[in-house]
Amino acid sequence: MQIYSIETGVLKCDGGAMFGVVPKFMWSKKYPSDENNLCDCALRSMLIVDGGRRILIDNGVGEKLTESQACHHNYIADTNLRGSLNKLGYTFEDITDVVYTHLHFDHCGGGTQYKEGTNELELAFPNATHWVSKAQWENYLNPNVREKDSFYPENMMPVFESGKLKFVEEEGELFPNIEVRIFNGHTTGLMAVLVRNKKKTIAFTSDFIPTMANVNVKWVAAYDLFPTIVLDEKQAFLKEAVEKNYILFFQHDIDVECCSLQLTDRGVKPKDNFELKSLF
Repeated sequence: MQIYSIETGVLKCDGGAMFGVVPKFMWSKKYPSDENNLCDCALRSMLIVDGGRRILIDNGVGEKLTESQACHHNYIADTNLRGSLNKLGYTFEDITDVVYTHLHFDHCGGGTQYKEGTNELELAFPNATHWVSKAQWENYLNPNVREKDSFYPENMMPVFESGKLKFVEEEGELFPNIEVRIFNGHTTGLMAVLVRNKKKTIAFTSDFIPTMANVNVKWVAAYDLFPTIVLDEKQAFLKEAVEKNYILFFQHDIDVECCSLQLTDRGVKPKDNFELKSLF
């Protein structure tokens, strides 16, 4: 099994939104922001190559945003999914499976694209089976008023209409050595992905734990729909993670891809941080 970190661009997110009720004088020591209180947030996906499978976890914003949408979301296309895959020797056609942690626009926008020279949508990964939790899909179809603006029909409806979208109803093993866990605090039915490679387990935590600073149990993002649920989910998961020596892989931390964990007298804290490639 080979595992790669895939960069797809940068979003600037409000620091208060990233860290919720935590005062700026505290979170700014852990995560930098500019003069407008905006934090650079990576849009990081993961590619898993195992036998005949080439599994992509999330696919970023994609290339369909209008100029006004990109400006509204503070999106910086300093790199893109296609280029990052090509550097590793893979094309969109090579992807066999796409796993969506959830369907907010910055996690699934790359699943569809416009046919060259037209406004007609097509699947970016024509040979792939696409996976999402059934609970998240139902949430996508019937969003609450707060979450609605994060769900773009053009990102996922063509995938559904193609017949290539499959629903995960229960957490457990999705592929050999690849397990999904379902969390409901950030959004209903978010799937974190646990990848077991030899003696290491790497947890793709998505927006459940978006940055290393958010490892602190109490540092819950204002983006999370159900913060008290997040608190309970994080406490239970981090206890398991430190006991089983999981490596956390951060989708949105601009500087830190991965970290190990340690149990301290103040709870579970980050230990060492490093790039994913250093593990192999």
